Amino acid sequence: MTPTFVTERLVVRPIQLADAASYEKNFADYEVISQLSDQVPWPYPTGGVHDYLQNIILPKQGNDFWTWALTRIEDPTEVIGTVDLWRHGCPENRGFWLGQKYWGQGLMTEALAPITSYAFEHLSFSKLVLSNAFGNTRSRRIKEKSGAHLVAVVPGRFLNPNYTLKEVWELKQEDWLR
Repeated sequence: MTPTFVTERLVVRPIQLADAASYEKNFADYEVISQLSDQVPWPYPTGGVHDYLQNIILPKQGNDFWTWALTRIEDPTEVIGTVDLWRHGCPENRGFWLGQKYWGQGLMTEALAPITSYAFEHLSFSKLVLSNAFGNTRSRRIKEKSGAHLVAVVPGRFLNPNYTLKEVWELKQEDWLR
């Protein structure tokens, strides 16, 4: 079972099929998607989130794969972002997105804290491998604040063709618990 976390400003809860419309509203924005893998289609298809949740995410939920919806406490029905955690990385173990109008408020850092603790303390991860497009300074800063260490810069493919490199980070359990 995927737990729910309540932070100062957020409810971080398991994603549901009923979240598809608000997820798509905040996700289908080039500025959000452009820094993600080139596997994400653009323009983003109408109804694509519903299909993605129904066919890809929900069948795996809680089976070495967890997806949380980020909602504000004052509006727990609007998905403003998500966090994915997967045990078998490729090489990453975690990914996230946040709607553009919520950037720069510390919300993703706030949401990631209980999820990261859950990964290390309840799911027994010894480390998390994380990544971001080289040049995505907001994502980089989130990793730095968590205590992650940059281990490599490698070629990467993103929707925005100006991003050609990927930073790979490692966050060890002992560094997080410190």
